[in-house]
Amino acid sequence: MSTSMGSFADILLRQGVIGPDQLNEAEAMARESATSVGDALVRLGYATGDDVMRAVAEEHHLDYVNLEEVVIPAAVIELVPESVARENVILPMSDEGEALRVIVSDPLDLDTFDKLRFILNRKIEIALAPRESILQAINQYYGALDGESADSMLQDFTDTAIDFTETEAMEAAAEEEIDETSAPIVRLANLIINEAVQLRASDIHVEPFEDRVRIRYRIDGVLIERDSPPRRLLGALLSRIKIMGKMDIAERRRTQDGRIKVTVGDKELDLRVSMLPTNHGQSCVMRLLDKDNIKIGVRQLGLSETDFQTFYNLIKRPNGIFLVTGPTGSGKTTTLYAALNEMNSPDRKIITAEDPVEYYLPGINQVEVKHAIGLDFARIIRSVLRQAPNIILVGEMRDTETAEMGIQASLTGHLVFSTLHTNDAPSALTRLIDMGVPPYLVASSILAVMAQRLVRVVCTKCKTSIQPSKTVLDAAGITAEMARNATFVKGKGCGNCQNKGFRGRIGIYELMVMSPKLRALAFDNAPSQEVRKQAVNEGMSTLYDDGIRKVLSGITTLDEVYRVAKQVEE
Repeated sequence: MSTSMGSFADILLRQGVIGPDQLNEAEAMARESATSVGDALVRLGYATGDDVMRAVAEEHHLDYVNLEEVVIPAAVIELVPESVARENVILPMSDEGEALRVIVSDPLDLDTFDKLRFILNRKIEIALAPRESILQAINQYYGALDGESADSMLQDFTDTAIDFTETEAMEAAAEEEIDETSAPIVRLANLIINEAVQLRASDIHVEPFEDRVRIRYRIDGVLIERDSPPRRLLGALLSRIKIMGKMDIAERRRTQDGRIKVTVGDKELDLRVSMLPTNHGQSCVMRLLDKDNIKIGVRQLGLSETDFQTFYNLIKRPNGIFLVTGPTGSGKTTTLYAALNEMNSPDRKIITAEDPVEYYLPGINQVEVKHAIGLDFARIIRSVLRQAPNIILVGEMRDTETAEMGIQASLTGHLVFSTLHTNDAPSALTRLIDMGVPPYLVASSILAVMAQRLVRVVCTKCKTSIQPSKTVLDAAGITAEMARNATFVKGKGCGNCQNKGFRGRIGIYELMVMSPKLRALAFDNAPSQEVRKQAVNEGMSTLYDDGIRKVLSGITTLDEVYRVAKQVEE
């Protein structure tokens, strides 16, 4: 933002958003880092991007646009090609006859306005919004168009690289200090990562097939296909990703893992990269690890009030094992980190054993499993006990030795958190016994088991009330009395949710607290059906029950609950 910040800063001072000392500090920072005072204020946390942009709009007598509150018609979006919108970070807002009103982040970027007048052959009027909001809106609107919505930026890349052989591409990919404007393959790799971050994706999948390369993003737990590069550039793209992840560029026959650190906007992200050889080439999955995801507190997990109180009391216990179960991607790590954040205080020593360490937590000793040198879970736990911890987190109980070491730690006065791959909470007891852990150890050490899944949350911007038919309600086990006070909703689809009707996810839970009767069943190695029946009799709410509660509260839909949890016939 290249505005003259004098009067804009005066506006912020007058409004009481910042004080004189804060302005002086921001001006000093701006001089040192060759950035604008507005950016410095945001970086220092003295003002938000929204505050700064509103003041700039007032200074220049322009309209400020809150992009979350406006809906731009598809006919207006189509007036500006996607490549032009992305390249110049602008968004068309309204067609006003001879003039086209566009949303920009810098009111003094006259070169861009001249270029837009030339490209669009229209008079240009401007309104202001923060740059990050415009980038997000570009992904929302252009990603949601039908018909000829091929990613124009990717098409530009393809056109640029049309004579770019794979050998040349790999050479360009291998250049660490390369000018990003001169190497299309570098631009493509950056484009894929940047777009995934803008769309809130949790994974990027680059999958080779016989005649094409498929690129998919997992957004809110569901895979969405994006436009794909030419098949001949697969080798170059994977080489670039390997170099970014400090992996062996020449190794194509074995699996490889790596890590990439990237900065997108003001976000610093870690990408965990996995390469897997398939019959059509190497398949690459990049998992985006956003530090913001682990700042969630126990209260924000989505537990019901009863389960929250029980969970909160359990994690305050001095010893025992607390297990969280569920498939990959069900939010187990987030739940455990929320518990650790709650327990993290100077008077407690917390040590974790993880494979790999996904997020770095301040104040917690984290140890990464390294199988190549024999540093596995069991060996780490054995050494950890000599460090006199209060709380131990074991990333996963995947074999008998690890499980037994965790149990021994819990029996000697430590609180142990861990995960297990089972479908529900009662199955965890039989799973441990099947792994070879003696039933008496399972019965005496387990405090509680919590199973969980993630369901998508209906978009708050386009949420609308619906009334399901009696047949649908009966099939779901929802009585007339339950339905009377319920709020059933669905999302119509809007720019905020990429026309999907959902934005964000929340957990549904099944918390089984061990009781004398359940311990007796575990000791007798009873089938999981018996354990489940007893747990339900004692008041355990199943995954399905918790899901239905969130449907009745207008948080999610029946289809979402059916997708991740099944109704259990008692």
